[in-house]
Amino acid sequence: MARPRTFDEERALDAAMRAFWTNGYEATSTQDLCDATGLGRSSIYNTFTSKHDLFRRALTRYIELMSAPQAEILEDPGRSGMERIRALFTRIVDSEYEYREADGSSIGCLTVNTVVELARRDPEAAALVEHDLRVRLDLLHVALDAGRRDGTITTGRDPDALARFINATIGGLRVSAQAGADRAILESIADTALDALRP
Repeated sequence: MARPRTFDEERALDAAMRAFWTNGYEATSTQDLCDATGLGRSSIYNTFTSKHDLFRRALTRYIELMSAPQAEILEDPGRSGMERIRALFTRIVDSEYEYREADGSSIGCLTVNTVVELARRDPEAAALVEHDLRVRLDLLHVALDAGRRDGTITTGRDPDALARFINATIGGLRVSAQAGADRAILESIADTALDALRP
């Protein structure tokens, strides 16, 4: 008879997520995962079957955790379309300070990090980040459409191009923070992007 698990699987998954987020997939060893989760190798492999499976689950968890508050902002009927985009940028900048290393350095975004490190050679990771991108672009369309209707977003640019531009700006904010940009620089980038939504 199998012994019952004596650990919190969700807590272990969150700890593994943080390890992958901080170090990347390749640089996170099985021992790093043991240290992060407090589990032995056998517990990790009995629960998650492989490092890759654990990474897939950690990335899925990360996307779920980060997407929910962003969706809430972009679908908020109490805000104008422009206010939704502005609030999203504020959320992104704030999160760069919410999730930091002990030395104060940014760890960026696990999704962006995964695109750079793995997406071209890992079909499962690529599918996860591609699905996340489609959801994100759809949510941006909701806010952009609201802004066109309420008159706060007045640019004549193509909505698909605008959604991709905003998404690329968010990725750029994440990478800039990892490179050491301070809050003032990040906010300036966001303000410049907002200017592009007006003629």
